[in-house]
Amino acid sequence: MADKFVIGVDYGTDSVRSVILNAMNGDEIASSVFYYPRWKDGLYCEPHQNQFRQHPLDYIEGLENTIKDCIKKAGGNIANNIVAISVDTTGSTPVAVDKHGTPLSLLPQFESNPNGMFVLWKDHTSVKEAAEFNEHAKKFGINYLQYVGGIYSSEWFWSKLLHILRVDEDVRNACYSFVEHCDWIPFLLTGGNDVHQMKRGVCSAGHKALWAEEYGGLPPNEFFSSLDNLLNGFTSRLFTQTFTSDKAAGNLSKEWSERLGLSTNVIIGVGAFDAHMGAVGGQIEPYHLSKVMGTSTCDMLVAPMIEVKDKLVKGICGQVPGSIIPGMMGMEAGQSAFGDTYAWFRNLITNSFKNIIKDSAVIDAAVADLLLKEMHEKMITHLSDAASKLALNENDELAVDWLNGRRTPDANQELKASIINLSLGTDAPRIFKALAEATCFGARAIVERFNDEGISVKGLIGLGGVARKSSYIMQVMADVMNMPIRIHASEQTCATGAAMFAATAAGIYNKVEDAMQTMGSGFDAEYQPNKKNIALYNKRYEKYKALGKFVETKA
Repeated sequence: MADKFVIGVDYGTDSVRSVILNAMNGDEIASSVFYYPRWKDGLYCEPHQNQFRQHPLDYIEGLENTIKDCIKKAGGNIANNIVAISVDTTGSTPVAVDKHGTPLSLLPQFESNPNGMFVLWKDHTSVKEAAEFNEHAKKFGINYLQYVGGIYSSEWFWSKLLHILRVDEDVRNACYSFVEHCDWIPFLLTGGNDVHQMKRGVCSAGHKALWAEEYGGLPPNEFFSSLDNLLNGFTSRLFTQTFTSDKAAGNLSKEWSERLGLSTNVIIGVGAFDAHMGAVGGQIEPYHLSKVMGTSTCDMLVAPMIEVKDKLVKGICGQVPGSIIPGMMGMEAGQSAFGDTYAWFRNLITNSFKNIIKDSAVIDAAVADLLLKEMHEKMITHLSDAASKLALNENDELAVDWLNGRRTPDANQELKASIINLSLGTDAPRIFKALAEATCFGARAIVERFNDEGISVKGLIGLGGVARKSSYIMQVMADVMNMPIRIHASEQTCATGAAMFAATAAGIYNKVEDAMQTMGSGFDAEYQPNKKNIALYNKRYEKYKALGKFVETKA
């Protein structure tokens, strides 16, 4: 059989990555990364207000640049043998659009208006609206939050929509519908011009927008209009039908075929969130928690529908049939800050030196820039090495990891982080050690919630940059969990998962599990618990929970 090639596109928080894979064996042919220029410059963001917005031009430019670069790197006539493209994105990252499905910030009058841009997953400007949804839901006989863990989050679709409609009259008047990033990119590539014709993925719809088959799709208009009349009639401008990511959204449009140098016969798959496709790229197994560890974590679990039955796991980010693997129950949890926690501490240290070094009379500007770059790149590795050499004691510095609020269990984005047991002997490696342990304790709380709710976690799979780059954090994870953690060999499981779905949407494989088996690259590391640390970490975990409870009651 002749080789066929597929493209997986992975939109992360800071950049977009595209890969070309041989669909017949999973071999990577080429890859390319594009860092969002507007986002890199900090445009349209107000971190102190928890406002994080991204301009669609960053996404469009990245899409075109990375795919064309991949094709150029691959060489030959590979463009003629590319059969499908699938996309994953961060989420929930929705945007206000007009009737044509065009993001408002692509229109001249809104080009610099953050409220007409994509509201990034980590944007928490809608904390108030999320709290209102949680109170409002208690008034109804049907619990419309039951399939999203019973708590609605400010990171999700409806809170963000209501906030945007409330704070910006111009956007409110121009906004016809609201669209997730993972649904908009396939719509863009297929030349969509009517938002009602957009194929929405069950992944984003079920986990973030309250869509569920059990109550006929989205909750009724009354649920939303009785909370705020600004939402009256909005469901009629959204969707009733959803699709799994093994289905085709359509074919590549003429415009995009010309821009990319590809055939209009190329299939475009239905989109999904990065962690969901990443779990597939990382060869997820039933009851094994696949932890996609980047700036935040998304923890994915699949289980046979017949075994889950009516079990509902409280306080997670939803359980949706087919959202990860079609035909299986997909469950999502996660932490709002993981890699971001380590990056925050690194920046806390290095940012203090920036102006001093740049104004130094001892070294010139070029050397100063190189030195700052080296510090930035090596700081976390240095801190990890130093922390790994520290002895473990029950009353060491202790942290709670809610630097960006708490995603799960039991979403509460108003919560703050804390560090205790500081002394004059506390140095940077000791604080880093406390932060690393805290992120692992937060991960353990998620596993315990699944276990307590009757969904047994039988193993751990580590995916993403932190999993592959930090042996120290992964060893702490294994010790804290008292469970082995396998690390997937692929450095880009999300893009690989998207490529697997592309191959399935194109009909090369009958189901995505077949694509996983043939195209997956397996595991190349495993961390076993260090038995001598388990009892101590158990004691520190209890202290972590007590500190978290104290912080929560004082919030």
